[in-house]
Amino acid sequence: MIAKLTYYIGLAVLITANATLSAEDDVNKNIVAATQATKWNLVWSDDFTLEKFDGAKWTLCKRGAPDWCNTMSDDPRLLKIKDGVLHLRGIVNDKQDVDSAPYLTAGITSKGKYSFQYGKVQIRARFKSAQGAWPALWMMGDDKGWPANGEIDLMEHLNFDHKIYQTVHSEYTLKIDKANTPKKGGTAEIKRDDWNTYGCEWNADQIVFTVNDRPTHTYPRLPEKGEKQWPFNQPFYCILSMQIGGKWVNGSGPTNPADYPAGMEIDWIRVYSRAGATSNAVRPDG
Repeated sequence: MIAKLTYYIGLAVLITANATLSAEDDVNKNIVAATQATKWNLVWSDDFTLEKFDGAKWTLCKRGAPDWCNTMSDDPRLLKIKDGVLHLRGIVNDKQDVDSAPYLTAGITSKGKYSFQYGKVQIRARFKSAQGAWPALWMMGDDKGWPANGEIDLMEHLNFDHKIYQTVHSEYTLKIDKANTPKKGGTAEIKRDDWNTYGCEWNADQIVFTVNDRPTHTYPRLPEKGEKQWPFNQPFYCILSMQIGGKWVNGSGPTNPADYPAGMEIDWIRVYSRAGATSNAVRPDG
């Protein structure tokens, strides 16, 4: 009798689990179908065909106190364009008598040059991995300071991982929400050494993260959570950054100088507006 009861309980659990998975699969299929059915118009891009980065679109990231930018440098060895590919490098600093930072990295930002509100952004990139390496493709809101302005991390990669992180940050996620509701981010498996395309589709109600055009995580707007849960109703600018070291990336161990030079290559970045959209506020700054 006990064995039979155990069998039926197990069967019920299995059926419930399968039903849950089936429902999740249906949601993912619906997102994929909607993504593929949407028509998009290209409104801004960079294929990195110039000998130097386009100063009408980008400026160099400056060094600052946060972990993501505390090794930034304008050393010319760190950024180059070759054969239509932007190379952002990270190196061991061989001139610490001039600059005390142990490592040097580069990044570029469209802040003050170009920002957009709603649409689709895609960035094709690959890495030369290293222990302590932290390449990232991300966006920040124009208005207010961080974290109130919001942050959309299209891709962050750590060390030699075979996965990337995609996350939103805001005053709500960092200071208010203690239950991670709605879930602020997720991970996606990648072929680490290959070219992959990272991005999102963003509208007034949700941000759908993608890898190689496949949805990976959705962050929804929940009006009942208040305006601080959704600072994503303003123009955002883009940041392409290479970083070495920091509390997060070094959580699995210290940076290994023998792994460097390392870095990130970016083939292109493209921003689209939804066909027929009248209020997506895609615009250049200035």
